[in-house]
Amino acid sequence: MQKDNNLKSYLNLHLIVFIWGFTAILGELITVKEESVVWYRMLMAGIFMLLYVLITKKPWRIPCKSFFHLIGVGLLIALHWIFFFKAINVSNVSITLAVFSTGAFFASILEPIFFNRKMLWYEVFFGLIIIGGLLMIMQVETRYILGMVYALISVFLGVMFTLFNGKLIREYDPSVITLYEFFAGVFFVSLYLLYGRKFTPEFFTVSLNDWILLLILSSVCTAYAFTASVNVMKKLTPYTVMLTTNMEPVYGIMLAYFILGDKEKMSPAFYIGALIILATVILNGILKNYKSKKSLQVD
Repeated sequence: MQKDNNLKSYLNLHLIVFIWGFTAILGELITVKEESVVWYRMLMAGIFMLLYVLITKKPWRIPCKSFFHLIGVGLLIALHWIFFFKAINVSNVSITLAVFSTGAFFASILEPIFFNRKMLWYEVFFGLIIIGGLLMIMQVETRYILGMVYALISVFLGVMFTLFNGKLIREYDPSVITLYEFFAGVFFVSLYLLYGRKFTPEFFTVSLNDWILLLILSSVCTAYAFTASVNVMKKLTPYTVMLTTNMEPVYGIMLAYFILGDKEKMSPAFYIGALIILATVILNGILKNYKSKKSLQVD
């Protein structure tokens, strides 16, 4: 029975990662601008999370200090998504997701600093290989340099809010954390839009097709995927979750190739560079798992 539950959780995790890969496709298909996409996404996903918290009757009150921490993380999430959709719009899905594979490298550098632990030599070595793969992509796809820069900024911000949430999740329910962060993101994006006088009638004139895509993005790809991933992480090992999550760029690039067509066809050197990055990230996960098992045996 336990094996059946684990298999079900593993298949569910692959579905979640597949959905995350589909997020970039939606970003390409939605016609409204980046800030508008993020505003609608966070507002609608926040409403879905609020309904979930109320229905499940989770305690949602938090201390004032933690409230301001969550507000700051909400800003990071909003900026992360804005740069993510900017990267897609000025380049394409394949480029953006290939660069997103560098997230594990950023985490391996920033996590020791953030949690005050020793940096591992093989993480630095793998990081250099990832940089080499990224440079290979940048050399052959020079017309997409700006998109790569936006994607790198988005990756960095994504790692930062993940690290902050890594501490907050020890104290509060993940859905409650996300609820506050989503509405905080809406608040900050709203201030930006008000400052730029972008809340015009055109802003709220959204086509039926975009409404449908935004609904899928906020409900399935954001609210559902998040809550489902939390439940899965309770049943599978962190190594399994991490290794499977690294399949997101693969799923996304494959989907982009079949759904978006010629725009996503890249040079052979791009795929070689992307493969180098992804293989290095997976190898890093395997080595981490080996080291973890070895340390447990010693203990």
